Amino acid sequence: MKEQMFQPRLLQNFLINNAEKYYDKEALIFDNNRITYGSLNDKSTQFANSLIHLGINRHDRVIIFLDNSVESVISIWSILKTGAVFIVLNGSIKPNKLEYIIKDSGSNFIIADLRKYDVVSSALKNNMSDIKVIWVGIDSENENRNNITSYFFNELIDNQNVGISKNLANRLDKIIDYDLASLIYTSGSTGEPKGVISSHFNMISAARSIIEYLENDHNDIILDVLPLSFDYGLYQMIMSVMFGGTLILETSFMFPIKIVQVIEEENITGFPIVPTIIALLLKMKDIEKYKFNSLRYISNTGAAFPVPHIQKFNQLFPHIKIYSMFGLTECKRIAYLPPEEIKTRPSSVGKAIPNCEIFILDENGNEVTNGEIGELVVRGSNVMRGYWNSPELTEKVYRKGLYQGETLLYTGDLFRQDEEGFLYFLGRKDDMIKSKGERISPKEIENVLCSIHGVAEAAVIGVPDEILGQAIKAFIVKKDGWEIETNEILYYCSKNVESFMVPKYIEFIKELPKSPNGKVDKKILKQELINL
Repeated sequence: MKEQMFQPRLLQNFLINNAEKYYDKEALIFDNNRITYGSLNDKSTQFANSLIHLGINRHDRVIIFLDNSVESVISIWSILKTGAVFIVLNGSIKPNKLEYIIKDSGSNFIIADLRKYDVVSSALKNNMSDIKVIWVGIDSENENRNNITSYFFNELIDNQNVGISKNLANRLDKIIDYDLASLIYTSGSTGEPKGVISSHFNMISAARSIIEYLENDHNDIILDVLPLSFDYGLYQMIMSVMFGGTLILETSFMFPIKIVQVIEEENITGFPIVPTIIALLLKMKDIEKYKFNSLRYISNTGAAFPVPHIQKFNQLFPHIKIYSMFGLTECKRIAYLPPEEIKTRPSSVGKAIPNCEIFILDENGNEVTNGEIGELVVRGSNVMRGYWNSPELTEKVYRKGLYQGETLLYTGDLFRQDEEGFLYFLGRKDDMIKSKGERISPKEIENVLCSIHGVAEAAVIGVPDEILGQAIKAFIVKKDGWEIETNEILYYCSKNVESFMVPKYIEFIKELPKSPNGKVDKKILKQELINL
C-alpha cells in the first residue's frame, strides 16, 4: 500500500509528506549514518508495524531510554505513527527515577540501550514483569534476561514488509491533533519529576512559531548536540523534519574541536546551544581561524548568554545572528530577542513569539506597569495541557483564561518589561534552579544528599555562574561523630543523579538557618552569599 499524502495536522504527517517531496534528501546524519527522508519514513513505518504487532495501542505511553542516536529518532516517529505517546528520557538517569517515571506514566513498553540493562533491570525489579523491553544493541553474550520480556530493535525493524500495514493504516486514519504526542518529564518543586502533557496541536503550534522567526527552510542544516530528552534538543529534530531540512545529531559537546569541524565540513546553517557551549567555544585556542561562513545563526535558551560572551562572539563572527530566547517545557517557547537588538539590549529575552501573548501580573492578578516586577503569564496554543497524574499542580499552574475552555500558563518566573515592551528575566518565585539549560529541583538533590550515611541535613540553592547560569551549591550538616569528605558526597551524587544535578560547590555548616515554623530558610543562605 502506497503511503498517501497527509495534511500536516499531525507531527508524523510532516515526515510522510516530506518523504514524498524529498525522498533522496538527507534528513538525519549521525556518526557515519546518513539517513534520507525516504529511508527514515520507511524504517519508522516498519518499526511502527512491529510495535502494533507487539500490542502497542493508541494513547499508550512508550519510554525511549536511549542516548541521541538513529534508533532514538526512528523510535519517536514510529511511536507517533502508532498513535501512542513517546517519552524520551536522559540516558544518565538512575534506576529509582526510571522506576518512578515508568509507574507514573503507566508505560508498558521501554525502548532501551542494551548497555543500560542493569539500570532497566533494577528499575523493573518491583513487580513490573508485564513491561516489555525492546533492546537496542547486539546481545552477543545471550544473557539470561530474568523475567524481562525482551525483543530486539534490529529484528523488529528488519522485516520484509516495507510499507504501511492494514492495522497501521487504520491507526493513521484515526489519530487527531488533540491526541497526546509526548510526555516530557521535567524537575518538579516537590522533588519528583512531572510529565508535561504535549499534544500534536500544541507541539506543532510551538514549532511553527519558532520556525517562523528563525526563518528556517529546506536549505537549513541544523547541528544538534543537545539531548533529545531536553525539549530544546527534541524540537530541533521535529522542526528540521517540519521544514524539510537536514539534522546532524551528536551525542554531546564533549569534544569542541570535533563540533567546530562538523560546522565547517557539513556547512551548518543553524546551531542551537546553551551558555556552557558558547563559553567553551570562545575558550578554544585559535577559534578566530574558523570562518563559519555557512553558519547563519546560533540560538540560546534556558539561561541568558553572559554579555561579555555575546560581545566577543559578535566581534569574531559578525555575520552570525544570535537569537536569545526564553521558554519552559510547559509551553515550549515564550519569547525571543530579534538578532538586531542583541547589541543594544543583550540582557533581554525579547518579546512574545508569533501567535503567543504574554502578561506580567502582580500577586492580585493585575498587570504591572513597565519596569515593575511580576509573574509572567502565557496565553496561546503553545500552552501545553498540564501535568500527567498531577491535577492539583495542573490547577495551580494552568488556570482559567479569558474565554471559556481557555487555559493560561502561570510560569512562576519573575519578569519586568521596559518601555518598548522588551522582557527581562529576574528569577523564579520558587526555589527551582536553572543550570546548563536544565530546570532542576533542589528537593530532589536534597533527598539524595540526606540518604548518605553521615549527613543529618542538606539544603541546596542556585548561585550565579557566568557559564552555567546558575551553579548548584549544597550546604550539609554532618551527623554527630561522623566524618565525611566532599569527594565522597560528589561521588555518591554522580551515582544517584544525572550529571547536571551534581553540586558544583559543597559547604559543611554546623546548622541550617530555620524559620519560626522550623523550615529551612534559604533566603538567609542566599543573603549570606550576597554579603560575602
